Amino acid sequence: MKIIVGSTNPVKNACVEKAFKKVFPHKWIKVKGLDAESGVSNQPMGNEETLMGAINRSRYCRNQKSNADFWVGIEGGCKFRGRELEAFAWMVVKTKTKTGKARTASFFLPNEVARLVKEGLELGDADDMVFARKDSKQENGEVGILTHDLIVRTTYYEQAMVLALIPFMNEELFI
Repeated sequence: MKIIVGSTNPVKNACVEKAFKKVFPHKWIKVKGLDAESGVSNQPMGNEETLMGAINRSRYCRNQKSNADFWVGIEGGCKFRGRELEAFAWMVVKTKTKTGKARTASFFLPNEVARLVKEGLELGDADDMVFARKDSKQENGEVGILTHDLIVRTTYYEQAMVLALIPFMNEELFI
């Protein structure tokens, strides 16, 4: 199976590979990342904008590499709930005939991170500032930092990626 992921971020590509290997253990899996535009804000805000970013990335991949079996878009987003900032991500998996979608669990961010995002920073950049890190979104991410690596970004995304594959695991139910 050839899978094109709308990101060159190693975390996103790793979660896709792990999820596909779990779901299709007897298949040969090849994952390739592609720098894909999301068509949304650099820091998507809200459920709809974040989902649209994942959809756009998967469509871009399909348009650029039409010979693949699956095209995947992943987009992380945030939503303010009063003064609190909730973080989550959307996964979109496409084939020529089906689409699977799922959202990660969500969690709330520290006040200082929320303040920086409200001022216009991307979540990854705000994390790096607050936690004195560099490129944390390509490593354990905010979820890893806050959970002391009990949940890292790869495993956080992996569960939602498996959920996005439900239509392909149960094709007779998703016609």
